Amino acid sequence: MKLIAPSVLSADFGHLADDLEMINRSEADWLHVDVMDGTFVPNISFGFPLMEPMRKYCKKPLDVHLMIVHPEKYVERFCDAGAWSVGFHLEAVDDPMPILDLIKDKGVRTCLTINPDIDVKRLVPYLDKVDMVLLMSVFAGFGGQKFIPETLNKIRFIREEIDYRRLNTLIEIDGGVNTQNAAELFAAGADVLVAGSAVFNAPDPEEAIKRMKA
Repeated sequence: MKLIAPSVLSADFGHLADDLEMINRSEADWLHVDVMDGTFVPNISFGFPLMEPMRKYCKKPLDVHLMIVHPEKYVERFCDAGAWSVGFHLEAVDDPMPILDLIKDKGVRTCLTINPDIDVKRLVPYLDKVDMVLLMSVFAGFGGQKFIPETLNKIRFIREEIDYRRLNTLIEIDGGVNTQNAAELFAAGADVLVAGSAVFNAPDPEEAIKRMKA
C-alpha cells in the first residue's frame, strides 16, 4: 500500500480553500492534520475551529495527529468534528487503551504514535489493537526538520511484527518525507507517508504527490 497524506500544517492558511482544492484534485489519499498544544510540543497549531472548514472543503479523509497532553479530554470532540482517523502519542499517556476505546466507540480509526526517542518495541503490545501506528521520523512540534535515518530500521522491525502476526495494521511515517526518500520508506514497509513542506512548498504540489506515490 502506498498512501500519501499531505500535512495541512504546511499549507497557506491565507488561501486554505485553494490548497484544499489542490488536495482534492491530486492523487493524495488523506489530509494529515497536526494538532499541537504548546505543552506536549513547544509549538501551537490549531484546534476545532479549523476542522470545520477543512471538513467542508476537503474531500479526502482527515487523518488527525494529536501532539497534546491529556488526549482523553479531546479525542471525542475531534471525532465529532469530522476526523476519519485520530492518533495520539503513547508517551503522553499512562494507559492508551481507554482512549483507543473512546475513539473506536465513535466509529473512527485509531492510531498510536511515538517520537524518535521512544523505543519502537513499546508499540508491539498494541499492534493488534489499533488500525495504524505512526512513527515520527523527526521530533514532533516543528515542520521542515531533516529525516532521521534510523527510522528505516524501526519501520522494518514493525513491518516484520505485523506480517508475522498477519495483522492489517498500517504503518505511517511523519517527518522529513520528500520525493527523494519516499520510495525507500515504502520499500522498508511503510504504508502511509505524511509530507508537509515537500508538497506545499513544491513548485508543482500535485506532481510532488504523484512522484512520491510512484
